[in-house]
Amino acid sequence: MAQRVALITGGAQGIGRGIVEYLLARDWRVAALDRDDEALKELAQQYSSEALLTLSADIGNEDQIDAAFDQLKQWSPTLDVLVNNAGLAGPFCGPLEELSLEGWKRWVDGHLTGAFLCSRRAIPLLRERRGSIINMASTRALQSEPESEAYAASKGGLLALTHAMAMSLGPDIRVNAICPGWIEVGDYQKAANRVEPEHRDIDRDQHPVGRVGTPTDIAATVAFLASPEAGFITGQYLSVDGGMTKKMIYAE
Repeated sequence: MAQRVALITGGAQGIGRGIVEYLLARDWRVAALDRDDEALKELAQQYSSEALLTLSADIGNEDQIDAAFDQLKQWSPTLDVLVNNAGLAGPFCGPLEELSLEGWKRWVDGHLTGAFLCSRRAIPLLRERRGSIINMASTRALQSEPESEAYAASKGGLLALTHAMAMSLGPDIRVNAICPGWIEVGDYQKAANRVEPEHRDIDRDQHPVGRVGTPTDIAATVAFLASPEAGFITGQYLSVDGGMTKKMIYAE
């Protein structure tokens, strides 16, 4: 069987970098797409290998995505999985009545439109390999804090896009989503922004599993959903949140 190939958007930092590192360690060929050139350069220096391709592009820009996929096809004529991970990390947009249309579009383009553009280009490659698409949604698509409407709507849109694409692209391509909860990414940033994680007892205790999540937790879920063992799973989402979305909370 040919070596498997993955494209991870937002792959230079945070959860995306965790996925890139996890798959490289398991003998995948991985293309990491990101708009942060400095972070991409650091990633390429750390993993100087023919198994890694770095692509500079803003996922909300159609021309840049087209150029990135042209590069990808020169590097690999096949693709087994697309992980639509890129997007604005901060969930808080401020009061809705003060949110500009431009600000709203930044969240929507950064998550939902980018996933559409990348998926559209990836479909012909994935169909040849009976591959899969994994959309990175969020537990914030299922529950919210105040002043997070643009982020929540974008992530909720990804869940709807997931089951719609699963119906349209099956049986050739499976499409699923992951809803991460609190995932600590401070130590998965580029050097200029990297911080050592520090968690309080209350941070750990609010998770039924007793700890905050890591990018490896998400990466392992990606690897499972992309594997033959998940061949009967499509149109679904998995919450990877240490159980927080199932925890009843009462004010004392």
